[in-house]
Amino acid sequence: MATQTPHILLVDDCRVDCVVASFTLNSFNIRVTIAGDAMEALEFLEVNNNGVDLILTEYCIPDMTGYDLLREVKESPKLKHIPVVITCTDVIPERIIECIEGGAEEYMIKPLKVSDVPRILSYM
Repeated sequence: MATQTPHILLVDDCRVDCVVASFTLNSFNIRVTIAGDAMEALEFLEVNNNGVDLILTEYCIPDMTGYDLLREVKESPKLKHIPVVITCTDVIPERIIECIEGGAEEYMIKPLKVSDVPRILSYM
């Protein structure tokens, strides 16, 4: 885990989910940066790839899926060290398997709960 305050890049286009996740993560002294879509996340990571300890991304986001973002991250020599957790409200076994086999640390069902945070921290 990071020695300083952990920093999570939260990728989600739903404002309510962003508020819930940010509040939950902030209560554990985790710094959160929000990107509304995958392209915004990739642009942020291009400049700040060493400052992000984990990417927490919704599966269903504009521009590309969370799986597509996962693949972009894992195929990039500059980003592949960053753990990725994918979230979604849908429980679709094929999607879950695809994400885990693609390199995601976990596929979590939303909304993010306080009980999920220690597990997320363990991936950093």
